[in-house]
Amino acid sequence: MRHPSDTEERQQFRDMSRRFIEAEFQPYADEWDEAGKIPWELHQKVGALGIWGFGVAEKYGGLGFDDTFMRAAWAEESARGHNGGTIAALGGRSISIGPIQKLASEDIKDRILKDIVLGIKGSSLGITEPGGGSDVANMKTTARKDGNHWVINGSKTFITGGMTADYFVIGARTGGEGLEGISLFLVEAGMEGFSRTEIERKMGWWASDQATLYFDDVRVPAENMLGDEGRGFIQIMHNFNHERLGMVAQSLGMMRVLLEESIKYAQQRETFGKPLIKHQVIRHKIAEMSARVDTTEAWLDKLCWLGSEGRMPVEQICKAKFTTTKNLEYCASEAMQILGGAGYLRGNVVERFYREVKVMAIGGGSEEIMRDLAVRQMGL
Repeated sequence: MRHPSDTEERQQFRDMSRRFIEAEFQPYADEWDEAGKIPWELHQKVGALGIWGFGVAEKYGGLGFDDTFMRAAWAEESARGHNGGTIAALGGRSISIGPIQKLASEDIKDRILKDIVLGIKGSSLGITEPGGGSDVANMKTTARKDGNHWVINGSKTFITGGMTADYFVIGARTGGEGLEGISLFLVEAGMEGFSRTEIERKMGWWASDQATLYFDDVRVPAENMLGDEGRGFIQIMHNFNHERLGMVAQSLGMMRVLLEESIKYAQQRETFGKPLIKHQVIRHKIAEMSARVDTTEAWLDKLCWLGSEGRMPVEQICKAKFTTTKNLEYCASEAMQILGGAGYLRGNVVERFYREVKVMAIGGGSEEIMRDLAVRQMGL
């Protein structure tokens, strides 16, 4: 066990996740990357495992309990699939399920939540806009009350899963400027005035669809407001905690894979009459990569333990997010150096992860925003 809180049940969940990832993800990493998509059947296979059921009641297809260690284990083990785009394509719904479960009416949950949790239908979270991403308080999309409807106008971009989702949790301004004027709404893909276009030619995450969403006088029933009017910013911030913790865990998994690939190649490749692993400069690279894996693992375990105690410390999560993505960047760069030309070829996991580093450092809150938010949480 890695941690006193890593129980037998949690270890069994991790083992199950690893077996599933290695059988259902890894053999198809290159194929799905080049195709630019994953088969929809994979959503349903993952849904059948209960991966999206944390914090969701059993009657909606959920597990009936939550567990931060298991959430993190799935995110970490997913990296063994060697394709971050696959994780993103599946994960779009994971950051939108929470607000639906916590804030939607019983009628809405009865109608849509089980299909989302089981991977039958897709869902996405729409917060980022063309004019600003992490600056949520400056949101421009608006929702105007009109009788028993809200009328939404504006746009969202970089929405993961946006081309395949059926349901969207959308942030829109219902009041004045700043934090207090934002509310959340459930928007369905078939509503009149809603449209979307695919974002193509990305640096990484090729297997995942990202979209720009457009709202042109989209009429949403009043009951589709999620939670209280004007409380959307707080709800978004709570949702970010799980997303960022998941990205820390996924980055750790990527770092592990990069370390393993570096060691394997260094043991096989010979230069100047001896294996690469016997050269001191390579050994030092591997030692540093391994140390960064260990420190990230320890930090993640602490955060998971705090989460299991009902605490989600924003300051610590923000610091872990930007520190981990910097460690991932280091490991990806050093792995590329160790593999040399072999690592530069498409179809190699080191090449793929090297491309995906930057989206990990930007998505869920950029490194710069994470640093600033951490300092504000310190009261400075």
